[in-house]
Amino acid sequence: MEQRWLPVTNPPKGLAVREAAAMPSLVAQAGDAARFAFEEFFHGQIRNPHTRKAYLHALRVFSDWCQGGGIELVKVTPGHVGRYLDAFDVAVPTRKVHLAALRRFFDELVMRHVIILNPALSVRSERYQAVEGKTPEIAIEHARRLLKGLEVTHSVGLRDRAIIGILIYTAARVGAVAKLRRSDFYDVADQHCLRFHEKGGKVREIPVRHDLLEFLNAYLEVSGLRYSEPSSPLFRTTVRRTKRLTQNRMTADDMARMVKRRLREAGLSERLSPHSFRVTTITDLLSQGVPLEDVQYLAGHADPRTTRLYDRRQRRVTRNIVERISV
Repeated sequence: MEQRWLPVTNPPKGLAVREAAAMPSLVAQAGDAARFAFEEFFHGQIRNPHTRKAYLHALRVFSDWCQGGGIELVKVTPGHVGRYLDAFDVAVPTRKVHLAALRRFFDELVMRHVIILNPALSVRSERYQAVEGKTPEIAIEHARRLLKGLEVTHSVGLRDRAIIGILIYTAARVGAVAKLRRSDFYDVADQHCLRFHEKGGKVREIPVRHDLLEFLNAYLEVSGLRYSEPSSPLFRTTVRRTKRLTQNRMTADDMARMVKRRLREAGLSERLSPHSFRVTTITDLLSQGVPLEDVQYLAGHADPRTTRLYDRRQRRVTRNIVERISV
């Protein structure tokens, strides 16, 4: 009788059931070696939770497609992978992510002698080159209006102003802002800094400019968090509409909802998001002639080509050109 797959360690209550249920049937039915490769790949090799989630989703979708066609794991061919991608009606970048997930997982299966050859290795995806990101930028005058329109007579308004200020004046990702602890805001001689823990395990220290320093100090003073535990979250949720802060950390999703609400209150487009401030800051600095490598460092990009995707100067040039058409 085939042994049921379970994690090798004693997990927290309920985790074993969830992980077993998360294993795609295509893998679960392929034997012990395939199940071991799955566990090693997703729970041993991939440490980034976002990558793990995306790759696991890709494998589940492919598993369902194979199950629908009666295809076993060891009989998957490059033709199967190609036809699967052709039938997958999503954007090209999403197909590329799914193909990358399959290639890496099948590599692991080859290493563990589950299959002989990687059927996804020879499959090619469409070309895709992004010259500009899709995130809309928020106009500088709109960002100013948003900050000035916040009611700061209570701790929640001061909290929200501090969060939006950080998004603007540090170009930090909202996920990194959500991770900030009380100890991540500190002074070094005559300069205050914020320490961000970003994706990929990177830790960056960004100086706090004078007006952002005022935002943070006002928030800490009114909220009573100035002398809180160093490991406690810097930004906390509220008790419904009481404007009282809890001990719980605001998540990135909490902050995104807060930004959407504040945009709506200010009469601004709800297509904007926390990432829009990052786009505006990068574009503004490049427009002022700040060297690309300096802006790249502030944004925390490993590749300058990523920083260029945030540059909206060319869009402004194009808009001016089309407005001059005489028709």
